[in-house]
Amino acid sequence: MSSVRHDWHIGEVLELFALPFSDLMFQAHQVHRANFPANEVQVSTLLSIKTGACPEDCGYCSQSARYDTSVERERLLPLEEVLASAQRAKETGATRFCMGAAWRNPTDKNLEVVAEMVQGVKALGMETCVTLGMLQPHQAQRLKQSGLDYYNHNLDTSPEFYGQVITTRTYQDRLDTLDAVREAGIHVCSGGILGLGETRKDRARLLQQLANLKQHPDSVPINDLVRIEGTPMSDNPKLDPFEFIRVIAVARILMPQSYVRLSAGRTEMSDETQAWCFFAGANSIFYGDKLLTTENPAENHDRELFKRLGIECEAPKHHSHAHASLHG
Repeated sequence: MSSVRHDWHIGEVLELFALPFSDLMFQAHQVHRANFPANEVQVSTLLSIKTGACPEDCGYCSQSARYDTSVERERLLPLEEVLASAQRAKETGATRFCMGAAWRNPTDKNLEVVAEMVQGVKALGMETCVTLGMLQPHQAQRLKQSGLDYYNHNLDTSPEFYGQVITTRTYQDRLDTLDAVREAGIHVCSGGILGLGETRKDRARLLQQLANLKQHPDSVPINDLVRIEGTPMSDNPKLDPFEFIRVIAVARILMPQSYVRLSAGRTEMSDETQAWCFFAGANSIFYGDKLLTTENPAENHDRELFKRLGIECEAPKHHSHAHASLHG
């Protein structure tokens, strides 16, 4: 039922999507229980350490310098401010602190500053994750030396639809960065965004790409598009919640041992949709009031929802067991 495969055919993935909803939920939940505690969710907090002025043209992003959005350009945050945010996140229950910078790719000089942040957050006893854009192999090695646990770099969508979303970097660029991260011995966090205008086949192809990597991503964030005024995708129609839940379920079946994370877009999801996502195999969330530049449900709302559902937050893992730990 939950053996790990890396040879999924698109027809098989589409067959899963086409199952009656209850059948898909039943299968996904069985896979989930076979690999994870059924009522436990890993909690991460995400901080934008450098906001805006990104040269990329990602059609969904408020931080692109090409679009007129309400996001202000900001410099890289000072170390003390980042560590204070990490401490607050730890106190409210997060076990991993993720730091995002709006760069196409970091300079080696900027990377040294981020490496210092990683070391500081690790010293607080938290797991660390960064997302900084494309990386060269030597940069991935430097982050590994600093003690980085996870690197996030999403594939976003299918290879076929990708050019409708971004033209300033290729799909292969993204795969190359994932290779560099994995080669350096850092856990991979990679997923995508739904509601970009893609078809169901594109959603299936995204999951197929992730599941057929040599090693599955340790964490698979699934984002529901946050439609931001000023971006080309601000008027995209909202994705049907049942289709979103299906993506979570298929991700769980294809990547049985990966953490599947409910990421951006949770503010617009009902509690019922989120509950179905947890049942279907989502077992990680971002916690806190903001995700980079977009709103996130208030921490007390998440705590209340967990209480209503009987869900516990995953406890911090010892770093000697890093690979079995909460991924992403």
